[in-house]
Amino acid sequence: MLNARLRVALPPDTWISDVSQGFPNAEFRLLTGVALDDGALELGEVLGDAAESAVEAVRSHPNVADYNLLYADERRALGRYRTSDAGLYELAADTTFPPEYPVIVRDGWFVYELSGTRQEFDALRTTLDEAGLRYELLSLVTRSESSGLLTDRQREVLGVAQRAGYYEVPRRTTLQTVAERVDIDKSTASEILRRAEGRLVDWYLREEADR
Repeated sequence: MLNARLRVALPPDTWISDVSQGFPNAEFRLLTGVALDDGALELGEVLGDAAESAVEAVRSHPNVADYNLLYADERRALGRYRTSDAGLYELAADTTFPPEYPVIVRDGWFVYELSGTRQEFDALRTTLDEAGLRYELLSLVTRSESSGLLTDRQREVLGVAQRAGYYEVPRRTTLQTVAERVDIDKSTASEILRRAEGRLVDWYLREEADR
C-alpha cells in the first residue's frame, strides 16, 4: 500500500480557487462533504487573521448558497454551505482513490492525501493529467501491512530460529535444537516455520508488485 501527498492546482473557475487567491495567507479546510445532484453540501472552516473577511467572501460568492456560520472567533470560522462546484467529487468518482479529509486549500492549491495501491495511484495521476490539472508530488511512502502477518506462535518460533543461526549459511543450529528450545517436536517446528516462511514470501512478493 502507498501513502501519497499531492499539491493540486484548483481549476480557476471554482469558487474556492477564486476566494483562496483573494486571501493567500488564509487556510481553507474542507472537513467533509457530500455530492448532490446540483453540486455539493459541505462543512468547511477558515483559519487565519482574515477569517471574518474570508467568510464574507465565501458567503457572497455566486457559486455558494445557504451559508450557515456555526462558529467564529478571531482566527477561525466554521460553516455549512451548499456549492454548485462538485469537481472534487467528480475527481473521486473517476478513480478508486478518494481524498482523505480534511482537504486543505491555500492560495489556489489544495493538498490531496490518499492511501491505496500503486495501480490506484497511477490511475489518479492519469486522471489528473487528462483533466489538465497541475500537480506536485509532495511525498510517496510505502506502508507495510506486515504487523498482523504472523501468529504469535509463528513469530516466537521464527525468532528463536533466527537468533540461533538456523537461517545462516552454513547453519549454526539444527531444526531439532530449535524445536527443543520452544518445547515442541521437530515435525511441529518444521510445519510452523514453513507456514511462517510462506506467509512472509507471499507478503514480500505482493509488496514488490505494488512497488
